[in-house]
Amino acid sequence: MSFEKSLSRRSFLSLSAMTAASALTGCASTAGPSPMAQPVVMRNPINMFQAPQTPGDAELAVMYGPIEDGGFLIPAVPYQQIDPRFYRQQVVDPTGQAPGTIVVDTPSRFLYLVQPGGTAMRYGVGIGREGFAWQGSGVIQWRQRWPRWKPPNEMVARQPELAKYSIENGGMEPGLKNPLGARALYIFSSGEDTLYRLHGNPEWRSIGKAVSSGCVRLLNQDIIDLYDRVPNKAPVVVLQ
Repeated sequence: MSFEKSLSRRSFLSLSAMTAASALTGCASTAGPSPMAQPVVMRNPINMFQAPQTPGDAELAVMYGPIEDGGFLIPAVPYQQIDPRFYRQQVVDPTGQAPGTIVVDTPSRFLYLVQPGGTAMRYGVGIGREGFAWQGSGVIQWRQRWPRWKPPNEMVARQPELAKYSIENGGMEPGLKNPLGARALYIFSSGEDTLYRLHGNPEWRSIGKAVSSGCVRLLNQDIIDLYDRVPNKAPVVVLQ
């Protein structure tokens, strides 16, 4: 589905969230990637003089270089092996949403943070099976640095080896191998947890792809950047 068609449904989506959140299984990757989605079709044509420029190597080396954060050393991302359109960059806003709104364009693997003046920060994302299980509007109810990962009981039942990380056992310790990465943003709708997360990702190869399991994952360097830009209660729109 194109972004234009998705936006035409925005008013309907803002009235009700889908109930498929119950299908979520814990924001973790368990299998290899599937083919990359097609690029988004912008709502409005972009003048060639306004078109965003892909960051240069010097800027990318800083953006995706190693980071010491929270007592962990996040390794550099080999950005040369990622499609350049998934690099973090400022673009002309295609969403029409109010500044401060996060828009997840699931089919095209982009997350937008709308800014004043008709621009947006765009991030490449990876989408798991659970990333397709919910759509609608909500808010960032809670934000967490270096979160613990607690796979739900349904996931543990399917993968008994995860029992040591169960809710009852307190989850997986924060760290570089934790599936939620360096940050997690928790989306609520109508006061209820959607079980839909925007989170960091130790697996850079999943950016721009769909994998077997998980919510919406960003590079750890990108989720840190997003986390620092958005407060609690920031509005979120998720389009499928």
